[in-house]
Amino acid sequence: MEVAGEKAGGEADGEVQASAAALAALNAEITQCDRCPRLREHCAAIARERRRQWRDWEYWGRPVPSFGDASARVVVVGLAPGAHGSNRTGRPFTGDGSGDFLYPVLHETGFASQPESTHREDGLVLQDMWITAAARCAPPGNKPTTDELRRCAPWLDEELRLLTGMRVVVCLGRIGFEAVVAALVRSGALAARSGIQFAHGAEYRLPDGRFLLASYHPSLQNTNTGKLTRRMFCAIFERARQLAAQP
Repeated sequence: MEVAGEKAGGEADGEVQASAAALAALNAEITQCDRCPRLREHCAAIARERRRQWRDWEYWGRPVPSFGDASARVVVVGLAPGAHGSNRTGRPFTGDGSGDFLYPVLHETGFASQPESTHREDGLVLQDMWITAAARCAPPGNKPTTDELRRCAPWLDEELRLLTGMRVVVCLGRIGFEAVVAALVRSGALAARSGIQFAHGAEYRLPDGRFLLASYHPSLQNTNTGKLTRRMFCAIFERARQLAAQP
């Protein structure tokens, strides 16, 4: 029997399946995107030349699709693929120092089935989490231009629309944060961005009851210098889990 205010199990399962199918179709479109010639040329060149330690690896070299649980309540938004990380492996935060810092924390806080993420077929499963980014192609110097971020923004808009179970968005770094805030304004979830500023640990409740959390990006520049510690990062995801469970 359907409980008042809740959907029957079959209907809810059907919505999740439809969302998963739509997100898979969106991911397929993203991998074929050619809106930013500079980025496409850069990613292709890296895939051809390769780093010596990965010379036998067939690089992904395309826009990187998102990854995770289609029914996720927690959505993580990063900056962009790493040149020899996600651009090599084809999975967000996989194959470089940022991922080596992120996934053990996600495993410890109950979002990842294992602490390592090495390649697309390594068996890793995300639980109640979806990982995406402001830009889908590795940019030179890890710095996409304003125009490149603008051209990539519709992918994030559509993704956030399809993630109907989303309760919390965790933004890794200022660029990811700014991309999410802009997407929320475009969707009408935020009337304006007044008063919303990036800071590690910043937390905002949106008018629709969902939450926005900010964290420093797990780049080597931040983790090697101690600007972002494992304890600080774990606290972000523990808080995300708490917020996701709120009615």
